[in-house]
Amino acid sequence: MRDALIIYSCRYPLKNLLINMQLSKFINLYGCEIGDNTKIGAFVEIQKNATVGKNCKISSHTFVCEGVTIEDDVFIGHGVTFVNDTFPRATAANGNLQTEADWKVELTFVKKGASIGSGATILSNVTIGENAIVGAGSVVTRDVPPNTIVVGNPAKVLRSITPSARVNS
Repeated sequence: MRDALIIYSCRYPLKNLLINMQLSKFINLYGCEIGDNTKIGAFVEIQKNATVGKNCKISSHTFVCEGVTIEDDVFIGHGVTFVNDTFPRATAANGNLQTEADWKVELTFVKKGASIGSGATILSNVTIGENAIVGAGSVVTRDVPPNTIVVGNPAKVLRSITPSARVNS
């Protein structure tokens, strides 16, 4: 029963391991940066060249791909998926499987204090504004303004967030 002794299944090296990181079992972290006091749930993958700020919570079954920057105080719900390629393809023009040389990583930014609900999909080349909330199951295809709530597929502004509901207001 050797497998029962495995507490974490992480791929390292991380760019940093800082103070009070809380890591759940069965996570896949490699070449990423994670800030102090951040909690990462089970079955999360955070790829190389992704950044997660301080005081964040990344819930279980979430995929954070290369090119995603998550600032401080951000909540990511269960099963959130980030995308870093607008036109993904399996093969290059010559018919061979694509490699990193065949495409360019497209960036995504999640600003300070934002919250992303469970099951949301965040497409590439978008910015989710400071203190914004993305509703569960939403598909974000364009920038989300700061201090707004967006919902749906595609995500649309539902309403603004009052100053009293903002993080660190």
